[in-house]
Amino acid sequence: MNKKDNAYWRDKLSTAAYQVCREQATEAPFSGTLLHNRETGIYSCTCCGQSLFSSINKYDSGCGWPSFDAPITKECIRYLNDNSHGMVRTEIRCSQCDSHLGHIFPDGPPSTGERYCVNSISLLFASDN
Repeated sequence: MNKKDNAYWRDKLSTAAYQVCREQATEAPFSGTLLHNRETGIYSCTCCGQSLFSSINKYDSGCGWPSFDAPITKECIRYLNDNSHGMVRTEIRCSQCDSHLGHIFPDGPPSTGERYCVNSISLLFASDN
């Protein structure tokens, strides 16, 4: 895992991206720029650029954040127990730079049964077109 200090990330990221990616904040539901993106391509980590999700795995879960039924590989995601806010959840982070992405839930589509609920601001999108 590539660890950089907080000063590096504060300099590189916008205030909003820093709060989500480095301080585990959550963007407001239905506010993210990638929520309704229907283009084909790859979603990568805002912080380090590692490929995380394919548009093939994106679906509209109605939850207010971009949702995917699977990452590109299980190894590109780090899974952590999250007991904050009185809930028991699994946090997902980029395995390369430890950026907070969102959470995974067991209520996804039949293809995997998983819903990777991801903050738009923690992702970059590169179109195949």
